[in-house]
Order: sequence, then structure tokens, then C-alpha cells
Amino acid sequence: MVNNAPLILSIVDHLSPDFAQRSLSRARVSSDLCLPARLPTTGFLQREAEQNAPKAVLRQLRRSPTPPSPTTEYHDATEGTSPHAWRRGSVSSDSDQTSPAQSLFTFSRSQASGGWKEPQPFEVFRAIERKDIMFLMEVRDRAFPLLLRKTGDATPLLHAMRIGQSHRDVAILLLGAFSRWINHLEDSEIGLPRTRVILKALRTNLKLGIDYGLYKSQSDLVASFMQTLVMSEGEKWIRAQVSSMSLALRSGNAGKPVSTAEAAVRKFATKELSKADAIAALEDYVANATTDLLLLGAWAIALEAIEGEAIPVYYFARDDRVFRAFMDRVNTHQAAIRRTLSRRLKWQFRVLQNVLEGRNTTYRRKVEILTEELDDGDGV
Repeated sequence: MVNNAPLILSIVDHLSPDFAQRSLSRARVSSDLCLPARLPTTGFLQREAEQNAPKAVLRQLRRSPTPPSPTTEYHDATEGTSPHAWRRGSVSSDSDQTSPAQSLFTFSRSQASGGWKEPQPFEVFRAIERKDIMFLMEVRDRAFPLLLRKTGDATPLLHAMRIGQSHRDVAILLLGAFSRWINHLEDSEIGLPRTRVILKALRTNLKLGIDYGLYKSQSDLVASFMQTLVMSEGEKWIRAQVSSMSLALRSGNAGKPVSTAEAAVRKFATKELSKADAIAALEDYVANATTDLLLLGAWAIALEAIEGEAIPVYYFARDDRVFRAFMDRVNTHQAAIRRTLSRRLKWQFRVLQNVLEGRNTTYRRKVEILTEELDDGDGV
């Protein structure tokens, strides 16, 4: 680029010297000294990265699409054998770690080959040692039960935790995969024998994570553990509590239905976890489960007077599934509800709907409002 400014100024000076002189004069810019804010130290940035990066990965895992069904049957979730000998603590050196580029190349190559060959358990353990995230995510989508299988004296999660703090992000990734599988479990899959086996293995793995203290930074880990417990072996307990809840609702505020439901859930949860310091992480689950018991109990009373469909117990404490099922049935049977249900039950229905609808209020706050209405209020 050619700078023509001197030539133009020369022409202007020749034609109008006064104009050229005025155009060249500039006001002096006054100095305004300032000190820039001090940047965070490297140590601070490192700590922030170690704390926040695994959580970001976990959030992304939960938002990812539903994985395809496993292509192979999962026969034994707690006992597995490997054709290759596996020794505890065979942690690879730093030079043996797989870079993201290498992982991506391996992943792309397996995709391009057109065939998926299920890896051996020792390959999953090796991927954990090398922090081969791409490989582990591929296993998650194609052969999820391998992430739960016990080989020797360790599961993949236990192996990651045994390595130590350097592999905490891998442990959190595995736990995120577990929660993701639970949240995307289809209704049609609940009763399958294979699903029951996987749920049992999930419960064992999640309990390991809780016992190792990972729940302290992942509050939903306890909720996921309780979900698997209820879905795999808690049906009998839920049905017993629904019967008790129906009696409490019939008694009105004298039966303290909300307090009764919350106490039952808390007792069940603390018995299974057997750790007093885990209670703080339980609060969201306890509140969610409390509202679900109230809904299940109220609908159970309604089914004594109208012909309707029961709410599946495996919806229990899985976000707002019970509430949505409850409202679907209430809307379907509006005429019968108005005609046959007692005045008190219809009022309880309205309270449950108005308080539990929407996501702007936490479950904990919803339970507090229900307590004020159903336990301490004047009632109907």
C-alpha cells in the first residue's frame, strides 16, 4: 500500500498554506496513567481447572443423546473374567498416556473399518490409565456394561479411584456415564432381566463412588444411587409406603402426610448409605421422593373410586416423571374425579398440582409449602 499523505499535503500547502497549517496542528493527548488488574496466579488457574473441568464434562455427558442399546448381552455384571492377566496397580507412565489426537485417530479408524469389535476388559482398564476419553466414550455408547464389569478385584471405576487424584476426572466421567444411562432408561426396558442385572451392577459401582467420597462434589451421585436401588429392589418398599401415604392423606392434616412421607424416605436412604455426612447431598433426592410418595398415595386413593391406570412405581424419584403421569391421569379422568372423589381428596389434588407444577421452585421449597398446607393447614 502506498502512503499518499505527504503528496496530498504538499499540494494543499501549495494551494492554501493556511489550510495545510491548520490541518497539521493537533491537540496534545493528556496522559492518564493506570495500573492493570493483577492476573490470577498459575496455581489458582490450575486449581480452578481441576475443579471445574470434570464438572463441565459431566454436564455435557448428561445432555448428550440417548445411547443405542448394547449390541451384546450382559451376563454377569459383578464377576467377569479376562483372557489376559490383569495386575492391580499396573499404572502406565506419563509417556504412555494417549493424546487426544491419538484417541481421535483410534476412534475414527474403528468407525472407518465398518465393524465394531467389543474390547476386552483389560483394554478398558488400560484406557483408564491412559485417560483415553474418546475410547471410553465409545465403549459407553456401544458396550456400556463393560464399564461396570468386575475383573479380578476391581471395576473400571474402582481402578480409576485407586490410581488417585490424577485420574479423578476419569472417575467422574464414568459416574456421569452411569447417571446418563439411568436418566435415558426407557420404560419398556425396566422389566427386562438384562436391565435388572445392569441396575444391580450400577448400584454397586455408585456405592463405591460414594464410599470413596466423590459424592461431596457431585450431589446427584447419591440420587443416582438411590434411583438404581429403588428401580432394582425397592418396589416392595414403595408399595408399602404408598399404602401408608394413602392412610395419612385420608386422615388429613392429622395424619401429617408430608412429614410422614419425608421421614420414611430419609430413613430408607440413610439406612442404605450408612454415612451421616452424606445427608447433605441427599436433600434433593429426599424432597423429590417425598412429593412422589404423596402423588402416588393420592392417586392410589382415587383408583378405589374410578377406573384408571396406575402410575408405574419405577417412575419414583426420577425428576418429575410421577408428577407428569399424575397430571396425565387427572386430565384424562376429570369428569369421574369431579363426580366420585371426596371433597378432601379433590382439594388435595388441587394443592399437589398447584405446588408441584413448574420448575422455578426447588423440590425442597415445594415440600415446605406442602407441609404448610397439608400438615399444618386448616384443610378441608
